[in-house]
Parts: sequence; structure tokens; C-alpha cells
Amino acid sequence: MPAPPRKFVAGNWKMNGRKAALAELEAIIAGLSGEVNGPRVAVFPSATLVAAAVETASGSAVEIGGQDCSAETEGAHTGDVAAEQLADAGARLVILGHSERRTDHGEGDAAVRAKVLAALRGGLEPIICIGETLEQRQGGLTLAVVEGQLNGSVPSELAGRAFSIAYEPVWAIGTGLTPTVAEVEEVHAAIRRFLDARFPGDAVAVLYGGSVKASNAAELMAAEGVDGALVGGASLKADDFLPIVRAAA
Repeated sequence: MPAPPRKFVAGNWKMNGRKAALAELEAIIAGLSGEVNGPRVAVFPSATLVAAAVETASGSAVEIGGQDCSAETEGAHTGDVAAEQLADAGARLVILGHSERRTDHGEGDAAVRAKVLAALRGGLEPIICIGETLEQRQGGLTLAVVEGQLNGSVPSELAGRAFSIAYEPVWAIGTGLTPTVAEVEEVHAAIRRFLDARFPGDAVAVLYGGSVKASNAAELMAAEGVDGALVGGASLKADDFLPIVRAAA
């Protein structure tokens, strides 16, 4: 059996923040200063802020990542950002397959898988997102959808490499709704079975995401199989994000 993965809390700023937002990153870093044996913490600002965030976080325990990357290395792909470019800016991780990318940009499992391979090629650690819609949940299809996304989005080339899986039920993202602890545990158990079968011996963190906030973080972090959280809106302010980090400790 692999050692349990280290608890991990990631803050996805989405399309929010300008240079002034780096003051919140500074506050997050200051709030974690001196704390030992805490969870791993990463912040994912917009691409325009990655390099500045890396500079701000230099010398701290907070890691910086990108919110997406292209499957391509370079070329005529206006508006896209390559994994190599994110790494060149100092990013260490990248979020891939987020439901907002899958929905807003039509990214299917094959596209997500290609981006995961690109992240590995560029030296970035991927967080791969999966999750069902409300209609799929109500139709009793949650596990089938999640297992299908895992099979389609998670390449075997990840064996022995650092990566995480984030379960984000689409209907819970930004809505204030959250699944019950039992529902979260059921899906996380299915993800763990997949990981144990495909990547035996690898300590892969399985994060929960979807309206995670200070008021429900402790309950979610205590759920069986939850190794941390991918946090959206509550990561934009240090006063909201730090209690979530501490709930994972």
C-alpha cells in the first residue's frame, strides 16, 4: 500500500484578479508563515498574473500553477498558452479538465488527456478535474460518468509521476450547493479504486471541489477518501481561504 498522500489545498482564482490581487496572495503566505506540518498549498491565478505570483511566492511554501494549457508546444494557436510557457513563467502545476473548460469550450475527455500529456512534457504537475452534471446525478449516472471521465482523461503515462484528481460535481460549483458527505465518499471511493488499479503504489491526492468554504471545509476534509480541496471563489480572499487550509491540516 502506498503512503497516504499529503493533504493538498488548491485555490483556483478563475478569471478574477489584477495586480492588486497579489496582496491577497501575500496575505495567504503571511498567514501560513511559521506553520509546520500543514497541507500543501497552491494558488492558480489567471495567466497574466502567473509570473508575478511566482515572484510574490518566492521563498514561501505556496506553489503557483496555471489554470489550463494547450495540448500544443507552440505555433499558430492564438490565445492559447503552452505548458512550456507556464513552466517558463515559473508555474509548477496546472488545472486540466475543469468543468468550465469542458462546458464553455467543449473539451471532451480526449482533449483533456492530450493536455495532461502536454503538461507532463512541459514539466508541470496536473490536477485533473472530473464530475457529473445535476441531470446525471438525478439520473443515477454519477459513478458511470466519473469512471468514464477517468478512463478517458487520465493517461497511463502518469504512472510514477506527480498528479492529483479533483472531483467537482458540476452542479455544486459556485452554486452554494454541496453533496452530502456520503455522496462525496462514494465518488472518492470509486476514484481511489480506479487509481489503485491503474497506478498501484502511487500516492495520488483526490481533492473535492464545489462550493468549498470555511463553514463546510472541516466536514468535507474529514470525509473518508478526501485528501484536500480545489477551492474556487473562497480562495480569492485570504480571510476565506486560510480557514479552509487549516481545516485540512
